[in-house]
Amino acid sequence: MIKLLVVDDSALMRRLIGTVFAAQNDFDVAFARDGAEALEQLHSFGPDVITLDVQMPKMDGLACLDRIMIERPCPVVMVSSLTEAGADITLEAMQLGAVDFVAKPEGAVSLAMDELAPVLVEKVRAAANARLRRSLRLTERVRRLTNGAAPASSEPAASAHIPAAK
Repeated sequence: MIKLLVVDDSALMRRLIGTVFAAQNDFDVAFARDGAEALEQLHSFGPDVITLDVQMPKMDGLACLDRIMIERPCPVVMVSSLTEAGADITLEAMQLGAVDFVAKPEGAVSLAMDELAPVLVEKVRAAANARLRRSLRLTERVRRLTNGAAPASSEPAASAHIPAAK
């Protein structure tokens, strides 16, 4: 069973994505309306994979993704209506640790879900098997905590003996 957390501020998208994965019979799906709820579910539900919208109130998808990768890293597939104009956001999401990105359909979303569903299922299944490079995020976390300075070495520094002046 793959535990999937669907994070989207649109009730319609949550329902449509939930229906897609309920039909697969090997997914346990939970839902969150925004980044703050996603972080709560991150610890209580313990998802194997997360689908994460980019534009949401309270905490957007990129801020949420950053926190996920620090608090409890797991594969994340970004799902957004941003297209070419959002290419920078896509690259930023990948740098933060997302494993893939799916564009939401334009126009009548419920009609376009038939085309999107197989792609979304394939990407989420692939994400469930992805192995994250946790060391990369750990390095970024240390850098952020030290305000960009190199972390101090845990080894004592070699001190030179300087004789006292007479």
